[in-house]
Amino acid sequence: MMLDGKNLGFCVTGSFHNIPRVLPQIERLRNEGASVTPVLSTQVASLDTRFYRAAELQIAIEALTGVKPLTTLTEVEPLGPKKAFDAVVVAPCTGNTLAKIANGITDGPVVMAVKSHLRNGRPVVLSVSSNDLLGINARNLGVLLATKNVYFVPFGQDNPFEKPSSLDSDPSLILDSVVAALQGRQIQPILIPRHNK
Repeated sequence: MMLDGKNLGFCVTGSFHNIPRVLPQIERLRNEGASVTPVLSTQVASLDTRFYRAAELQIAIEALTGVKPLTTLTEVEPLGPKKAFDAVVVAPCTGNTLAKIANGITDGPVVMAVKSHLRNGRPVVLSVSSNDLLGINARNLGVLLATKNVYFVPFGQDNPFEKPSSLDSDPSLILDSVVAALQGRQIQPILIPRHNK
């Protein structure tokens, strides 16, 4: 198994329509031997959307991981000092979350988990999904592309004619991206064709 004995943090942020596409990837990570601790952004943990009800989502994620999702700063803060994870995944990673990571803002559980993990010099894998990553948020994407220990799930324009600033990662590449990141490598190619969903 590719991830036997590895402890992963799996952070979920509010690209709500992409969450159902990401959840099967947690099972793939587990099937490769990883222990997975879920961390939910405040919005994901508390908002009912047309894609899911918050309480039902937490139950589903706990069933996938065997671990109750962490949803508060106080639950997440000890993870860094304990060096709890070998790698942290953020999937989906919204433009808002990406901007906070790039600018050192730690006002929620996901960005706290990322910051404390990077402080330990360990890999963070971002699976981006945002309408503005080739717009105002491009500067933050650029910062993180050049940041040590930050790796990306390959991404591309998902709807270049109607949403030309939008980028979306391919969730099916999360497993391979994590394996590469644990070896200190960015999976290539990082830019891939995406299709209108």
